[in-house]
Amino acid sequence: MHNLILLQAASGAAPAGGFGMSSLIMIVMIIAIFYFFMIAPQQKKQKKINAFRDGLQKGDKVMTAGGIYGRIREVRDNYVLLEIDQNVTIRIDKNSIYQSMQDVAETGADVKK
Repeated sequence: MHNLILLQAASGAAPAGGFGMSSLIMIVMIIAIFYFFMIAPQQKKQKKINAFRDGLQKGDKVMTAGGIYGRIREVRDNYVLLEIDQNVTIRIDKNSIYQSMQDVAETGADVKK
């Protein structure tokens, strides 16, 4: 293979489409592999997270990205009011709501009741 490349370079002849086309096919295959194994699953996961956040309702038990457990008291466009104890309510950005308590229980995380 190396001899063929050296001979073509020495004679100044361009490849007859075989070598250049195979490189192009390999690049396309690598891009396709990245898409199907990395990009597509990430997009699917992000859609699931967005659907979860859009479906938040008053009374849902959730955990924030910072590890704060609480119950949703009010849902607004960009934030939720999270009750973390009796008469203690904090405002949390919707994007920091990590998962519901049901998801936490299913994953086996330590849940304090």
